[in-house]
Amino acid sequence: MKILITGGRGQLGRDCVTCLAQGHDVTAADLPELDIADPSAVAKLIESRTPEVVINCAGFTQVDACEKEPAAAWRVNAQGPEILAGALARYGARLIHISTDYVFDGRRAIPEPYLETDTPAPQSAYGRSKLAGEQAVLEASDRHMVVRTAWLYGANGANFPKTMLRLALNPKHAPIKVVCDQLGSPTWSWRLALQLARLAESQGRGIYHATAEGHGSWYDLACHFLERMAVPHALVPCTTRDYPTPATRPANSILENQRLKAEGLHLMAPWRDDVDRFVRAHGDRLMEEIQKETL
Repeated sequence: MKILITGGRGQLGRDCVTCLAQGHDVTAADLPELDIADPSAVAKLIESRTPEVVINCAGFTQVDACEKEPAAAWRVNAQGPEILAGALARYGARLIHISTDYVFDGRRAIPEPYLETDTPAPQSAYGRSKLAGEQAVLEASDRHMVVRTAWLYGANGANFPKTMLRLALNPKHAPIKVVCDQLGSPTWSWRLALQLARLAESQGRGIYHATAEGHGSWYDLACHFLERMAVPHALVPCTTRDYPTPATRPANSILENQRLKAEGLHLMAPWRDDVDRFVRAHGDRLMEEIQKETL
């Protein structure tokens, strides 16, 4: 199968390229080669690469920056997917578009999860732009797919576990306050790439949720990760109110992978197990990477 990964230099995109290359003809595109909000660039790329499936990992994902730059967020997260989905529908190819838990309001009683069938109600510029992108993708073709995920981390790019490691290795940051009243499912980008490969090979369409199984807080994730990294740390739990941000964070980011399970496509694993696998696979590299920053 010929698969194109947009946003191929990002955290998830790079894992998708590596993962799907095992059995498929995979290419990647990213800025400056491809701006998904540029219709001519999108058309040119599709004509030259002739993909059967495109996995769109491109996005403006800096949540607080989206509040300050809503027009830029809308261009990348709403208009870009609309252009990409329309072009692929005309070409006859399928789109798998990556979305987020931020399309929900996060106010549901914990630990009740959000299902694919629940009504979105985004509370931030990021969430509103991502929901608009979802709607445009699904309106463009009934063969397209939206995959919502949450709390991604991986070996590449910036993410929460790397930030915690960086802070823990620098004594001047102790103690480290970490939010304990936002709950979600920390999801390894490599695991999600495996799940996306399964979906690309399926005849699925519409909305799917794909996050790790189980849930915890950012404080839980930080503690578990640093313990597995064998890094001494001084973490202090705090509330969202103690750590204000420009964008509203969902208190409940728990998504249920209902459709994946119902259709026999489910590959996601318990989040603590995947953190352990992540550390075994990349822990030494992460330590070396962070330590080099301090030299």
